[in-house]
Amino acid sequence: MLFTPEFLDEIRARILLSEVIGSSVRLERRGSEYVGLCPFHQEKSPSFTVTDSKGFYHCFGCGAHGDVIRYVVETENLTFPEAVERLAGRAGLAMPKRSPEQRERYRRAATLHDVLEEASRWFERQLAGSTGSQARAYLSERRVSDTTRERFRLGYAPNERTSLMRHLTGKGISRELIIEAGLAFVGDGDREPVDRFRHRLIFPINDRNGRVAGFGGRAMGNQKAKYLNSPETPVFHKGHLLYGFSEARRPAHDAGTVVVVEGYMDAIALVQAGIRHVVAPLGTALTEGHLALLWKLADEPVLCFDGDTAGYSAACRAMERALPVLRAGKSLRFVLLVDGMDPDDIVRVRGAATMRDMIDRAIPLMDMLWQSRTRGRALETPERRAGLERELMSLVGTITDRAVGHYYRGEISQRLKAAFGPPRYRGDRLRPGERRRLDRRRRESWTYHRGVEPVPGSVPGGGPAGDANLAERALIAIPFLYPGLLDRIAEPLSQVAFLDSRHERLQQCLIGASEADGDLDNRTISDHLTAAGLDDLMKDVVRAGSFSCLVMETVGEAEDLWHHVHDLHHCRNVLGQEIRAEADAWENDPTAQAWQRLVAKIEEREGWQGRVLADDDAQESG
Repeated sequence: MLFTPEFLDEIRARILLSEVIGSSVRLERRGSEYVGLCPFHQEKSPSFTVTDSKGFYHCFGCGAHGDVIRYVVETENLTFPEAVERLAGRAGLAMPKRSPEQRERYRRAATLHDVLEEASRWFERQLAGSTGSQARAYLSERRVSDTTRERFRLGYAPNERTSLMRHLTGKGISRELIIEAGLAFVGDGDREPVDRFRHRLIFPINDRNGRVAGFGGRAMGNQKAKYLNSPETPVFHKGHLLYGFSEARRPAHDAGTVVVVEGYMDAIALVQAGIRHVVAPLGTALTEGHLALLWKLADEPVLCFDGDTAGYSAACRAMERALPVLRAGKSLRFVLLVDGMDPDDIVRVRGAATMRDMIDRAIPLMDMLWQSRTRGRALETPERRAGLERELMSLVGTITDRAVGHYYRGEISQRLKAAFGPPRYRGDRLRPGERRRLDRRRRESWTYHRGVEPVPGSVPGGGPAGDANLAERALIAIPFLYPGLLDRIAEPLSQVAFLDSRHERLQQCLIGASEADGDLDNRTISDHLTAAGLDDLMKDVVRAGSFSCLVMETVGEAEDLWHHVHDLHHCRNVLGQEIRAEADAWENDPTAQAWQRLVAKIEEREGWQGRVLADDDAQESG
């Protein structure tokens, strides 16, 4: 049913949130708020707050957050329409009338769930009876206890063509409904519907509200398909359902994460071992719909796929699927199993404690991205390294969140530099005769690069705006125009996170020139730029910033200017962007941890601001 925002707001306005929550949680008034022990996770000191004036609750321990409707949905295991209906009755509001189409869809879905529930109960009885002996033996072999079998409502589909059809039609259910529920089909050459699941161990698959929406079946014989799922139906959509989701919601809140495994048996094995915050896709690759569901449970779900080639490939595909939809605070982590083992093997052979430790030590998505493109790859030549960089940057280019993409590009740049050798530095002292040659070299640079005319201009950072683009151009142009400077600032230059990819390419070329042997004069730098096809781009950068008019008496003066621009750019632009990203993260998920990260970032910027102001004061007093 579709509810208007006005109707939902009226419910929230008529019902006091603290009264609803206070019926099950002991609340203590503190000022304009109430505090108590969080009902969503175990805690000894209260971190759960209720604010009637704003109409929401929030836990600074586990991050639980919502309004009165969300609270009833979460604590009473109701669907959203059911929670609204209950609260509307409490508020004395009449439920809005459904349209004929809405009434029909609601009735049809409810009827299909009833049919599927009846089928699930029948499958359970077959597993417990004489026909289910082979399936029970298989479960015993996999060390699935009777308690676990009942907990997951496992069943068995007999090796007969119409046994389920006969049972359901005997209950007065029409053939059309049975087919629509995905339990039977009319095959080629068949006049009557036949059961879809035959001679299979049955796994009921619930929707987000815990209702049976479909089934998965594992072959107990020599069928072509080892696993078979229900087809797409009005209530069963593989790309938007996860096995065990409704059961994992509360454990995932308590654990602070959710574990994703490949198959039903892996999920069952982990739950039986006490690791209850686990789900599995329905025999398909993770979709964007799956990721959205997972991020409802945890900020960084852990993917734990089998330790074989297929499992590693599935993890890589999941990583690539996730990149475009990453956003601040939402990512994935990965457990890479070894020796062809799956999670079930780990629990049986090494124990649940080992599995928990592996989950705790899961690697971030960035590490998975790096490993997926470097593992077992020969990278001895510059061409191969350039190919690696192109692949990594291409993948990162699919990230649509600008702030996240910015940090990924910076991380990749740093890893490439760390992997293939740091820049070569020559120390802070001027080389013999450098002061005498400085003016001559600077004059040579104007002559060598025709088309770069000295025109009046200004240095970035002087105004309150601190133009990011102008600052980036200065950070590139100054070491190019003042030979001898590049050796001195190569390290901090290599760590600058440029926002403009063109400036980033020039940065990489300059660092490459600094690593070359020999006297680093203007012609040497220009040769590197020309070889990389960046000579014209450097001219444009110098011309656009009007940097040719700068006249520094010494390399030390040029170095002081470069560091001042660097600090100002980092303070106003880089940290400014990071603060905006942390503020967005806090707004989307107002937890204590998110607030602390935002405050820490603001304090970091204040420290840089003090450093920049001190430099300004020193220059003015000088």
